[in-house]
Amino acid sequence: MADCEPIAPQFMDLTVPDYAYMFGFLQADGHLQQGVGQKGKLTVEINVRDIDLLRRFQKLTPYNSSITERTRSTNFADVHNSATWCLCSLEARTKLNELGLPYGPKSKTISPPHGEFSRRDYLRGVIDADGSVGHTGKGFPFVSFTTASTAVGAYLCFYAGKVTGTERTLKRNVRDGIYNILYSNESAQKLAADLYYDGCLSLERKKTAADSLSSWIRPAGMRIAPERRRWTAHEDRVLLRLNNDAAAAKELGRTEKSCYIRLWRLRTGQAPMPAER
Repeated sequence: MADCEPIAPQFMDLTVPDYAYMFGFLQADGHLQQGVGQKGKLTVEINVRDIDLLRRFQKLTPYNSSITERTRSTNFADVHNSATWCLCSLEARTKLNELGLPYGPKSKTISPPHGEFSRRDYLRGVIDADGSVGHTGKGFPFVSFTTASTAVGAYLCFYAGKVTGTERTLKRNVRDGIYNILYSNESAQKLAADLYYDGCLSLERKKTAADSLSSWIRPAGMRIAPERRRWTAHEDRVLLRLNNDAAAAKELGRTEKSCYIRLWRLRTGQAPMPAER
């Protein structure tokens, strides 16, 4: 009996690593536009140096699409060479929209897919689109991500916490309302090694940067920052009952400054009030 041909995965089956990555990248850096009737298009514009990634997307998509290049001036450079992938298929656009890629503005509304999906590949996609991987000016490893979406930011913090053991608290930048999430040193090494595994689909330059993080060794004498002590509901109740920074600091074993700041956050609604017991 002849061997059966392998069945090709369904378009945008997010349990397939390449599609999960592609969807994450599209959520962060793609633009789904709706026209009159059934018209519309999906576009992704990136620096021309990364055009190979768009060619991979084109191969993963069983619908007609095109890749074009252009040169223009921007606020950041007099000459910017970019490449744009364009997909017009209604069937493809409908599938992407159903999975969670909205039409029009989307920066605050996107969220991780519902149902089963390849988690680290999805997160690598959004980081490749809206994040950075590399070394700081002083040579310390880092992985950073910028997003306006609470859901995506929270999911990255949840996933990275499991991988690295490092917790992050989401807080929007006061100036522009954006979340800036940063992992550094050993945490960055662990996260990069998990997300950018051998053979994964990614921006080649970011894969190279991620691989380079593994060679960093903490300098002798460089202290490891202690884990941040989080406030519990019990401590919040004590703080509110005493209503005195010095007394609360003595009873809770915290500094007066930390008690003052926490009490202020509770009073102004920036921290949730503890439930009554």
